[in-house]
Amino acid sequence: MKTEIPRVAIQGIRASFHEEAAFKFFGEKIHTVECNSFKQTFEALKNGEADYIVMAIENSIAGSILPNYSLLMSYSFPVVGEVYVPIQLHLMALPGVKFEDVKYVTSHPIAIRQCVDFFDEYPNLKIVESNDTAACAKRIRDEQLTDTVAIANSLAANLYGLDVLERRIESNKKNFTRFLILTTHENAKKKGGNKASLCFQVSNEVGSLAKVLNIFAQENVNMSKIQSMPVLGKRNEYNFYVDIEWTETKHYDACIRQILKYTQNFNILGEYERYEEEIAPLLPKPTKAKKYITIKKIE
Repeated sequence: MKTEIPRVAIQGIRASFHEEAAFKFFGEKIHTVECNSFKQTFEALKNGEADYIVMAIENSIAGSILPNYSLLMSYSFPVVGEVYVPIQLHLMALPGVKFEDVKYVTSHPIAIRQCVDFFDEYPNLKIVESNDTAACAKRIRDEQLTDTVAIANSLAANLYGLDVLERRIESNKKNFTRFLILTTHENAKKKGGNKASLCFQVSNEVGSLAKVLNIFAQENVNMSKIQSMPVLGKRNEYNFYVDIEWTETKHYDACIRQILKYTQNFNILGEYERYEEEIAPLLPKPTKAKKYITIKKIE
């Protein structure tokens, strides 16, 4: 049963980029359900401990998060939305700590790699990798580490009471992560959209995939992404995950009818509104820690 305030399962803890994505899609008034893995977010939704999942699916630098495509098929929860979050990374420490006194820097390994240009200037700093950016900020607060800085977002600095020593230290300023929003079939509202995520297989014959792709072009439907993954245990068989966009529903409907003739195991993973920055709700301003709500952590 969906509660008035949505319960949103995320991989990671409060003030992670997943919670930032949840805020951007739902607004600030949510119950955040912290999970240790992406699979646990799906289990939380399956067991009625959450109403929605916010899950990263691709990054403009690191590429697709392939295991998450398998989760989409394994659990079959519908995709009902998407959101893009700019990955802005800041250097933060306990109040009063000076950068010249710092010996260690800690963050997720991907975040560290995305700041390599900054740290090339400080070879004396020792890198400590962790599994979550926000968890690194929390550890500095909990253990009162005066010789360590974390790389995380502004939400983490605010929630865990840290000072930002240097803003926007990421090497690439145009780095975005795309997140999908999923829910149960009962919670999914039947409404129109202009984007869909599909999954299908084609026969292992010359031109099989090309026939499907040509249908998109013929029906004036834009294919914004294609991702292939091997079918587990089957040689030379692949699932194709495709995102398509359209301006008129009749083109989408005609496209789907034709594709069914040339595919096997065809699935519509979700139909939803394409994310548009100019009409998307603005990310809430950082709030004080007491205003955050977390109902539980899924072990």
